[in-house]
Amino acid sequence: MTHPAPVDVLEYYRALEQASERMLQAAEADDWDRVAELEGACALLIERLREAGQRAELSPAERAEKHRIMLAILRHDARIRELAEPWLDVWESTPPGSRSVLLH
Repeated sequence: MTHPAPVDVLEYYRALEQASERMLQAAEADDWDRVAELEGACALLIERLREAGQRAELSPAERAEKHRIMLAILRHDARIRELAEPWLDVWESTPPGSRSVLLH
């Protein structure tokens, strides 16, 4: 018998989706400081989700919602990486001693 998942499990997934969407918006605005800040918030949500998710059994509808959210997060992540690649190319082509100029 499947027990309903605590509300907080899907809420964590939804919060993670919202945070990844905000990360994408920040990346699109070329606000990489904000992206890094939100990345830290996502890491915290992921840790809490791991803890809550270990105790939860999701119903078929909840699993479908989780699947939808995970796909959205993956799409956000792919787009963020796409936006970050030109910056990463510049970073990698800059000699290590000169990289601090890129950070300011």
